[in-house]
This record gives sequence, structure tokens and C-alpha cells, in this order.
Amino acid sequence: MPNFNQLHLWNLSPREAVALQKELRNRVLVGAPTRPIETVAGADISFDKGSERIYAAIVVLRLPFLEVVEEQGIVTTTQFPYVPGLLSFRELPALLEVWRKLETVPDCLVLDGQGLAHPRRFGLACHAGLWLDTMTIGCAKSVFIGHFDEPETTRGAWSPMIDKGETVGAALRTKDKTNPVYVSVGHKMDLESAIDLMLGCDGGYRIPEPTRRAHLLVNKLRLNHG
Repeated sequence: MPNFNQLHLWNLSPREAVALQKELRNRVLVGAPTRPIETVAGADISFDKGSERIYAAIVVLRLPFLEVVEEQGIVTTTQFPYVPGLLSFRELPALLEVWRKLETVPDCLVLDGQGLAHPRRFGLACHAGLWLDTMTIGCAKSVFIGHFDEPETTRGAWSPMIDKGETVGAALRTKDKTNPVYVSVGHKMDLESAIDLMLGCDGGYRIPEPTRRAHLLVNKLRLNHG
């Protein structure tokens, strides 16, 4: 069963959360993976509109054929308000609960959200990576920060996302003639390796298979607890 050490308390005000992000971002490690990635997990969360109920799921896949090894999910509530730029404080506690339920420790976790592509360089994927002390990647469906040139229309094309003169991620075309996804480093990962891994998690859809499968499981949880 995966476990982790407590990085910090969660009963913070938004002001305290911003200060903590600025402190913790200095602990994020950026670099090529130091071991082979044989299993990759995807994480996704969803909320009921106007409610604090949260659905959270993690699905573990084995490379290179993307077989499902394990899937876990929970329905719970969140204690932190919706504040742009602080979504990890709202979402991560539920994902940590799901992580504790896993029997398989994945080599890398992909989150439907941002990593370094964040105003304080500390998005959900960075926060999760520090809590879990593991390789993490942010793979988002929309842009939070960063400007970029539109990549070529063929699968595998990508353009750097730039914020304040710094490359914070990549707009990556995962399928011909579809909108890109937005990849950024979370922890213990570099951008080139993150791009290669997302292309290797191709299930034929725009969204890489780990987070797509996690999203499907979240929808199943919602249907079963509606």
C-alpha cells in the first residue's frame, strides 16, 4: 500500500496557502527520470456544481500496452474554497486518500492540471509530487498561464509555453488536427521526458490514456452516487 509523509497541515487560509506555495516551490526537482517508468497512473477529480462534494479517482496503467493494473476512487467533501491558483489545496487531499487505497505504487502520476505552468510555479502536479515523493506530470486540457505558437497539426508536434521569459510547459499535439494538451513538469521530471511519456500513453484520443481513464472512473463514481 502506498504511503507518504505529511508535508504540511491543510487548515490554511488562502493567504497562508499562497505563502506555502512560495516556500514549497523551491523543493520541486526538475530533471530526467532516474529510473525506468513501467507503470503510470492518471488522476482526475470532479465537483458537483454548487456543492463541496468531490469525486476523485486514480487509474494505474502498465506500459507499453496501457493495460489497467488497478483503479481506485472515492466520494468525499472538500474543505478549501475555490480560489484560482490554489486548486491543489481544494483537490489534493481527496487524491491523497485515493492514493492510500492503491495496492500498486505507480512509477509516475499524471494529473489533470498544471505543474510548473502556474503563476507561482507550483500547480497541482508539483504539490502532489512533493507529498508523494514521486515523479509527476501536469497534463491540462486548457491553458492557465503561458503564451505559445500554435504547434503544427501533426501528432507529436509541440511548442514551448513561455511565461515571463521562462519555459513553463509545452502545447503538445497528441492527435492529428486536434487541439493540443498542455504539459508541464510536476516533480522529478523534465519537460522532454514528460512529452515523450504523454505521447507513449496514446489510446487514440486527444487526452492521454492515464487521465482519460481516470476521468471515466470519476464519471462512473458520479453516476453511482448521484
